[in-house]
Order: sequence, then C-alpha cells, then structure tokens
Amino acid sequence: MGEVDPAFIQAVEHRPKLSINEGQNIPLIDLSILNSPNYKDSNEISRLVKEIGDACKNWGFFQVINHGVSLEISQKLEDVSRKFYALSHDEKLKVKRDEVNPLGYYDTEHTKNVRDWKEVFDFTVKNPTLIPASHQPDDDKLRKLVNQWPEFLPDMRQVCEDYADEMVKLAYKLLELISWSLGLEGDRLNGFFEEHTSFIRLNHYQPCPVPDLALGVGRHKDAGALTILAQDDVGGLEVKRKTDGEWVRVKPTPNAYIINVGDIIQVWSNDKYESVEHRVVVNSEKERFSIPFFLNPSHYTWVEPLQELINQHNPAKYKAYNWGKFFATRKLSNFKKLEVENIQIFHFKI
Repeated sequence: MGEVDPAFIQAVEHRPKLSINEGQNIPLIDLSILNSPNYKDSNEISRLVKEIGDACKNWGFFQVINHGVSLEISQKLEDVSRKFYALSHDEKLKVKRDEVNPLGYYDTEHTKNVRDWKEVFDFTVKNPTLIPASHQPDDDKLRKLVNQWPEFLPDMRQVCEDYADEMVKLAYKLLELISWSLGLEGDRLNGFFEEHTSFIRLNHYQPCPVPDLALGVGRHKDAGALTILAQDDVGGLEVKRKTDGEWVRVKPTPNAYIINVGDIIQVWSNDKYESVEHRVVVNSEKERFSIPFFLNPSHYTWVEPLQELINQHNPAKYKAYNWGKFFATRKLSNFKKLEVENIQIFHFKI
C-alpha cells in the first residue's frame, strides 16, 4: 500500500479532519480474582461485577489485565500474523476470501470498493461454521464456512486454533460477569453460544502517506455480542465517548485486552448497555497489527430483549431477529450491493 492511488484519495477525501481527546481513557479492570478457584465466593467479586457493569453502561468499552490468557500463545499469534503479512501479495491471494467463502485474506488496495486502509485475514473459531446460505427469510438452507490456511506457514493453523481456545475461555468469563451485572444468573447467556459463529481477524495497517484523509477502519459498531481486541503498542483505536460524543484514543496497555459490548448485548439488555461507535486511525510512519475476536451466537439464535429485564415499566425496545440471517446479510454485503440498506439493529426498534 505504499503508493497512494488517486481513486483512494477521491474515496476518502470527504472524511473530516480528526479531532481527538487524549484526556480520559476507558476503564482498566483487573480480572485477577477470576484466576482463583473460589472466586465466586470472594467478597471481591461484587466489586468486580460493579466495575464491569459501570464500564458497560457508561463507556461500552473497557480494558482488562490479569485475564488469564497465556502470554506465550498471544505472542505466537502476533508473530505468525507478522509472518503472514510478510508473504508476497500473490501468496496471500492464494487464500483470498470470496462470495462463496468469506474467510481468508482481503485487502483494500486491490479492490474497487475502497473503504478502509488495511488488509485482513479471517478465520472462524469452529471449523466448519454453519450459517444460513442466504439472507432471504424463506430460505432455510445452510452453508459451511471453512477456514483457509497458507501453504508456506504450516504452523499458522495450530497457533490460531490455540489462541481461539484462549479467547473462548475469556469470553465466557466476561459473559458471566456481564450477566451478574444485569442481575441475571451467571450462565444465563451461555446457551446462545452452543454452536457459536465467532471469528478472529488478523488486521494489518501499513503506514499511510495521507493519515489525515484515511481511516484504518471507519466509524462503526460491532454487530455481535462481545469483541476482545489485542493491539500492539502503536495504537490507533478511538472510542466515541457517550457523555459528549468526543473521540477518545485508547492508550495501549501492555498485555491488556480491550473489550467492547456489541449490538447483541445492547438488545439483550434492552438498551441498558449500549454498543458504542469506534474507529481506527492510521499512522504515517509505523505499521500496526491488531487481533479482534468477535463473539457471536449460534446461527439459529433469535436475538431479543431478555424476558427477565422487561416489564410494564421497561417494555421491550426491539423486535426479535434471527442472528444467522443478520450475519449472512452482513457477510454478503461485503461482495455485492444488496437491494436493502446494510442491516442494523435499529431496523428492529419498536
């Protein structure tokens, strides 16, 4: 991505200049109590649950330290990600994604649909992963998403799968804390993830000669339940602060993960917790690597406000929607322009 194509300039020049508030960072939460075998009986757990609830309500984002994820496994994945992006473009294209299989490699430099300044590699946690074959509501057929792995990195698959196992363990710990913070049983949300459609993305942002015009990722909200993000020390993630709408840059914390609430938890909580806009800015001198894990439910899950959280004073604010169809619509929109607007949870607002 070294040379800037005029078409890219034209595609991004409408973007506003970036205005960043560096003064306040998202909450930093210590999860060390969860590493104790008797943490549920500890007096400290109520304090932790309150911290999690406050962070979800006030920010939609927080960082966690002492999370129990193996540092060795995390480092191996970062190393293999760097090795993958060091491959030739032709070699990376051997595992490119397409409309039939949206898993694998993709970059913005060699496509006409220029939106973000990055290249990515996606793989699902469950291999294969089942999702609806079509976004059409009357089509009940399913299709399998199967991971692709580069021939010249034979250890990449095992490293990715080991990391995915660690992410699933952490995700369930976070789901338990979030459930408790909502006044629910700790395992209340677990049943939605028996055949989960979660996936992991290896992001690579090359140095950009026009950082004031481009974004690594434009402003968006995550459609799933939770996102667990690992990023290097370059940084670039920015969160839209709920109190005043200002963009706040998240300062990298060594060995921490950044957690954000997705649209599904916003719906389940009936808007008590909100999925918050965020974006990624690029760097003119340094490349950046990040690795988000997107926790998504089973394809057959119907997403709607949880019954325990609604009553006559707090009626349901969303109609139920099928996650598989929602997910299939999002994936298909990456490759073709559908006849409908890109689906969002506000389409299901009551």
